[in-house]
Amino acid sequence: MAERNPSDLARETLKQLAVRRMAPTPDNFRNIYDEIAGVRSPAPFPEGPLRQILRVVPGQTPVQRRLLDQFEKAVGANDWTALQAVMVGYAKLGLGGASIAESAQAAQPAIVLPDDLAEQIARMVDNTLAGLSTDDTRVHLLGDQLVQFLRSPSPPASTLQLMLANFSFRLSFATEDQAAVRNLLLELLHMVFENMAALSVDDRWLAGQTEALVQATAQPLTLRRLDDVQRRLKDVIFKQTEAKGRMVEAQEQMKEMLSAFIERLGTMTEASSIYHETMEGCAEKIARASTLEEIAPVLKLVMGTTRSMALDSRAAHDELHELRQRAQDKHDELVRLQQTLDQVSLQARHDPLTGSLNRKGLDEVLEREISRGRRAETPLCIALLDVDNFKQINDRLGHATGDAALVHLADVVRSVMRPQDMLARYGGEEFVLVLPDTALASGIEAMQRLQRELTKNFFLKDNEKLLITFSAGVAELAASEDSDGAIKRADQAMYLAKRQGKNRVVAA
Repeated sequence: MAERNPSDLARETLKQLAVRRMAPTPDNFRNIYDEIAGVRSPAPFPEGPLRQILRVVPGQTPVQRRLLDQFEKAVGANDWTALQAVMVGYAKLGLGGASIAESAQAAQPAIVLPDDLAEQIARMVDNTLAGLSTDDTRVHLLGDQLVQFLRSPSPPASTLQLMLANFSFRLSFATEDQAAVRNLLLELLHMVFENMAALSVDDRWLAGQTEALVQATAQPLTLRRLDDVQRRLKDVIFKQTEAKGRMVEAQEQMKEMLSAFIERLGTMTEASSIYHETMEGCAEKIARASTLEEIAPVLKLVMGTTRSMALDSRAAHDELHELRQRAQDKHDELVRLQQTLDQVSLQARHDPLTGSLNRKGLDEVLEREISRGRRAETPLCIALLDVDNFKQINDRLGHATGDAALVHLADVVRSVMRPQDMLARYGGEEFVLVLPDTALASGIEAMQRLQRELTKNFFLKDNEKLLITFSAGVAELAASEDSDGAIKRADQAMYLAKRQGKNRVVAA
């Protein structure tokens, strides 16, 4: 007969309690449950009475106090085996021929964890707690109690089993919550990057960087991917900050120039109005004059007013010329700033053409991966590849086509290689691939697989199919070798591949 589910037994027990009109007390429920299940439930652990006994048991000698501590732990863990061992230890204290050492030995639990195993489990729990949110105080409390228990002298295995069960049950809820929080944060980060990309359409470099961030957060995150996202985001923030500063500065300059221009126009208009009024008054006086003596002072006023107007006009012309010169100087300064920012962009961690790492980014990745590989004692391969006959492509089809071919190569590499494999543009048509957790044979196989993929994905130029191939050298980092040494060996192997007929992969 198949064993019945406890939940089914519980439902049947409740029905029988109702049919028999029995009060749903714990004792009645247990008796009916045992009757239906055909088994007898163990009696509940008498923690309360045992603690009453604990209060009156003598603890005057060091051995008695040690046994009392073990007694209290056994009661707290509901551990009958440990409790029995403690009682035996107390019994032997009353035997005249038994020594203290024998009594202490008898008081030890029957099955205890080895000290090294208990410490390893304690470290594992400590590391688990360090990665959990502090919001769930219950799981941290259970974890701390478990660690303290594991580091106590001779922890009994039966107690550990119970405490581990409670901790793992609570841990499952905490990990579910953290997974939900992580997924939500990733969605929010992805939305932010999408918005940045939409606002950066006028800046090709910035749009490319934000698009790379969108793509990076669209996949399951790893520490390597997060590191790449962080570095790209720093570049984007720097560029956007500088761009905003330039825009604000240009706006302030335009406001200043416009204000000065309007002020100058107002002055010129006011002076012109006064001049015209003066001329009209002089004309009326001349019309009414009948003698030369009456006309002479009017002519003097006309000449003085005209000379003043000419001087004002000259001053206005000089001021407007100076204003225009200042505007031109500001424009030249903004142009120089833009050139400086473009140069800074080129010096960032990513190549603006292909989106791959540049020399600076490559150095940072190599430093990180070499340190990680040596800590974990895992292999690391570095491959240096050079596009075959690239000069002929540039000479025959132009440099724009050559650039497009490099972009095509980088796209194919990213589609074929693993997420943790990092591509860097080393110079011109040379690229470096950093292959973590990869031995030499696997690195060579990965490069050959990439060559086969390039033969399937033709590069199109005006409906003309161009086959892009490369020669590569692969070096596995030696124990005491630095990145420069490995790249140099890979470079030598790449030139050997060129001499052997190109489109080949050679081990360094």
